[in-house]
Amino acid sequence: MEIKSFEDLGVWQRSFKLAVDIFEITKHDKNYVVKDHLVKTALSVPSNIAEGFERSSNKEYIRFLDISKGSSGELRTQLMFAQAVNIIEFSKADEMITECKEVGKMLGGLIKSRKQIQKRLDSKES
Repeated sequence: MEIKSFEDLGVWQRSFKLAVDIFEITKHDKNYVVKDHLVKTALSVPSNIAEGFERSSNKEYIRFLDISKGSSGELRTQLMFAQAVNIIEFSKADEMITECKEVGKMLGGLIKSRKQIQKRLDSKES
């Protein structure tokens, strides 16, 4: 499948769904500080993928993918905290943590691929 937009990326689709799931599961929670931070961090993952994709250079794309990968680690930590203090039910948090790990692995693979492309671009410029 040809990737024409960030919406075509499996990693964007999965991270976007995870952000929606986190919003849905926490939207009625009264702990606004934790809830708001969870949603903000969850939304940061697909948002940075999208922003990087829309940038004009591969180097910038890689930089935003790195930011997104960092946000996925931050989100995993916040999900573990929400699980530990019973903001999110244990099994549901476990599912989300597992999905977050998968998104992180996918981002790692995409970063590696984009870095290989960058090496080829750099060698052509030399």
